Amino acid sequence: MLTSINFGSRSLSDYNSIVSPGLLEELHDLAAPLNGLRVNHINATAFGGGVAEILYALAPLMEDIGLDVDWNVLFGRDEYFNVTKAIHNGLQGDERSLNDDEKKIYERYSALNAGGLKGEYDVMVIHDAQPAGIREYAADIADHWVLRIHIDLSAPNTDYLNYLLPMTTDYDAAIFHMQEYVPDDPRLPKPVIMPPAIDALAPKNIAFTPDEARRIVGLFGPDPDRPLMLQVSRFDPWKDPLGVIDAWRLVREQIPGVQLAMVGSMATDDPEGMEFYRRTVAHANGDPDIFIMSNLDNVGAIEVNAFQTHADVVLQKSIREGFGLTVSEALWKGRPIVAGDVGGIPLQVIDGETGYLVDSVEQAAERCVTIITDPVEASQMALRGKEHIRQNFLMPRLLRDYLKLFSDIGAG
Repeated sequence: MLTSINFGSRSLSDYNSIVSPGLLEELHDLAAPLNGLRVNHINATAFGGGVAEILYALAPLMEDIGLDVDWNVLFGRDEYFNVTKAIHNGLQGDERSLNDDEKKIYERYSALNAGGLKGEYDVMVIHDAQPAGIREYAADIADHWVLRIHIDLSAPNTDYLNYLLPMTTDYDAAIFHMQEYVPDDPRLPKPVIMPPAIDALAPKNIAFTPDEARRIVGLFGPDPDRPLMLQVSRFDPWKDPLGVIDAWRLVREQIPGVQLAMVGSMATDDPEGMEFYRRTVAHANGDPDIFIMSNLDNVGAIEVNAFQTHADVVLQKSIREGFGLTVSEALWKGRPIVAGDVGGIPLQVIDGETGYLVDSVEQAAERCVTIITDPVEASQMALRGKEHIRQNFLMPRLLRDYLKLFSDIGAG
C-alpha cells in the first residue's frame, strides 16, 4: 500500500568546501559502528513540503555514509488526509476535536499502511502524526522506533495529545525542533532536540548569478527592474498569506513601484491548500502587481531559487511555525529576511543582526520599507545570516544528529 521513494544518490564529499573538515571527520567516526544499519523513513508525501525536501537530501547522505536506507510514503485517500490535516491543525492549537468516525478513519489507515510494510529494519523513523499510529500494528518490523515531530507543539489542543500519545509511548525517542515544543506529559517517549536543516547543494539552493535569477523571474510576470517582495510557503492560514498582502499594501503606500510574489506548493496531504490558495487570490483582488504562483504553474525548485535570489526582501510572516526552512533558504542566498517571531524562526533570525522579527502586519511593512530603502545595510545583515546558516542549519549537521541518536538508542 505504501509507495517506495527513489531518492537517488548523493556524496557527502560534495560538502567539503562548505562545512568544516572537523564536522565531516566526526560524521565518518560516528557512522563507522553503524555501517549497514537498516533505516526506514515514513512520511505523508513525496513533494510539497519541508519534510520531503529534507528526506531527498538526508536519505542519500545516510546511504553514502554506510547505512541501508528506505523511504516510504503513506497510502491515503481524501477522507484520511482530511483527518490528518485536522490533527496537524489541532496539534498547533486548533480548537476543533476529532469525532469518533474520524478516529476510526485514522486507525483504519494506520492498520492498512502497517500491513503494507515489507522487510525488517533496525530503525523506523516516523515523520509527524500522520504515520504515528503505524507502530501499534507493525511493532515487530523494526527493533527501534523514532518519532520525528516537525511542527510547533507549544500550545496544542490537548484532546489531540490525549488521543495520539498512547500510540507513541513505546517509541524509543521523539525528536522536536526546540525544547519549547516538548509536551510535559509522562506518556511521551524520550525527547530529543534536533532542528532541521537545508540542503545547500539542492537545485533549490545552488548559486545563481543575479542575471540568471532576473531572467527567470521575468518569465513569470514581475518587472525585474522594480522592487520585489516575496513569500515562499504553502497556502496555509498559519503562514498568513493574507497578512503578507496587507503588509505589501502598506509598503506600496511609501514605495509605489513595489511588487509582491507569493510562491507556494500544493501537497497531496494538504486538502485545505487549494481552498486557501483561492482565498489568497481573492484577497489580492486582481492587483496586477501581485503574482501568486504554485507548483501547478510549473514553479519548481529552480524557479523558487530564482525568486529567492532576486527578491529585494523575503518574508516568512508565519503566525505559527515549526521551523520555517524557507527562512534558512533565503538567508543562505544572502537575501534580507522579515519573518514572524514564532516557533523555530528565531533560531535562524537574530533580530536586527541576521534579519528582522515581527509580530504584526504593520511591523512587517515597516521592516520591509527599511530593507528596500537601505539595501547596503540590508545586504550586510543578510550576509551575517548566511554565515549563521552555514554554521548551524546545513544537512551534514542534521546527519550528525541522527547518527548520534541512532547510537544513543542502541541501534548500532
